[in-house]
Amino acid sequence: MYRIKFTLFLATIFSTTGIFITCSSSIPVNTDNDPNPVEAADQDNFRDAFEINRTLGKGVNLGNALEAPSEGDWGMVIEEHFIDLIQKAGFQSVRIPVRWNAHAGNSQPYTINVAFFDRVDEIIQWSLDRGLAVMLNIHHYNELMQQPQQHRERFLKIWDQIATHYKDYPEQLVFEILNEPHDNLTHILWNTYLKEAINVVRQTNTRRVIAIGTANWGGFGTLQQLELPMHDRQLIATVHYYNPFQFTHQGASWAGPDTDNWLGTTWDGTPEEFNEVNRDFDSVSAWAQTNNRPVHLGEFGAFSTADEDSRQRWTAAIREAAENRGFSWAYWEFGAGFGIYDRNANQWHKHLLEALIPESPELGK
Repeated sequence: MYRIKFTLFLATIFSTTGIFITCSSSIPVNTDNDPNPVEAADQDNFRDAFEINRTLGKGVNLGNALEAPSEGDWGMVIEEHFIDLIQKAGFQSVRIPVRWNAHAGNSQPYTINVAFFDRVDEIIQWSLDRGLAVMLNIHHYNELMQQPQQHRERFLKIWDQIATHYKDYPEQLVFEILNEPHDNLTHILWNTYLKEAINVVRQTNTRRVIAIGTANWGGFGTLQQLELPMHDRQLIATVHYYNPFQFTHQGASWAGPDTDNWLGTTWDGTPEEFNEVNRDFDSVSAWAQTNNRPVHLGEFGAFSTADEDSRQRWTAAIREAAENRGFSWAYWEFGAGFGIYDRNANQWHKHLLEALIPESPELGK
């Protein structure tokens, strides 16, 4: 989840447009709709995107850690026993948000710090060793959002390094190209950059499944503007859901100056509230069926200042809406402000865990 979410709320009211400006790069790119297509006939020995999406299944974000400027800056350091807890609770995957750009050089060849790579490797391996699938992304590349042309080459070179580094990892590792494109990285630019990034990844990972999010903060409303390479079938579309924003972000200071005014907002599970959720998810499902693409709900959650009963009702409703339409999902997040685990008390917030995994063996303890 982006730290300044108020723009996401405003984005539900205003739409943005952008002007595409070309620039040169030493990265080989293909701006056609079909860079390095992965044809169905070439899929004999690996699972397709729909199968991998089912493997992602029920997931949780390891948020507020590696996407901070440095791990620990936001009070969260990922520990190995967290992965044990996640696996034992019944989750099938973790999403690891990573601020790679904070650990890469600012000039050619934009080298990623070796020690940081080692740290990401460690967390991925903890997860894979416990049978969890992993989604790995680029998160909080704020400079790319503000100056996309200036950072295009660096963005692609970072992906070149990530893809090469993990090219021999198992198929349970999924790449997500970029979290929540927004601001000056308009949907017009994003449709070009995502194809270029896919092309870079495909140089070393011809069969790995790649997740692609939407412009304008990753919301479902811009799915119709998303242009995926038609012949690359190893792609998953991913969207985020935080509606109604005044409920999910009440009291969240980074989300804008008025969030304290939203304190006390409830989600009561009325027919009107359920209808809104179903309309939103039906629109995503219709897009998925029309385009024959699997969908991953990469983020959803309600901040801890919302009342406990409302959080439980809302979380269960969103989870069920996703599962009823065949979407995999990853709750935002494990152990911080939206968290399902209380790291101070060393225990699950059981009302949230029950909303996400009603059959979890941890609920009876």
